[in-house]
Amino acid sequence: MQRIKEGYLVWMSIVPHIQKGARYTIGTRIENKFLDLLELGYVAYFTSRMHKTEKINECIFLTDILKFFISIAWEGKLLSHTQFEEVVLKLDEIGKMLGGWRNGLNNPEKKNRTL
Repeated sequence: MQRIKEGYLVWMSIVPHIQKGARYTIGTRIENKFLDLLELGYVAYFTSRMHKTEKINECIFLTDILKFFISIAWEGKLLSHTQFEEVVLKLDEIGKMLGGWRNGLNNPEKKNRTL
């Protein structure tokens, strides 16, 4: 959850620097996807183990959508290279965290193995 929140805060620091027209179209769309990801991550954390993998998969899908929208914003010259890199690195961290969480649920015997 912390990494998702950090990614959202990075995005919120970038939004004021986006052109006004794009800020209220793709900028708002990206912001809403970040908020959806935060909400879904929170729901996944408190969901029963039986449904947790499904919620985590939805989070991973949202992360991929965010990467796609941010790459579109960058290709449209709405984001600088530095801003793009900063957000994409956060999204990569989020993706790794979610993938590890999903793998930990799918392989419970590896979590508490004895040496």
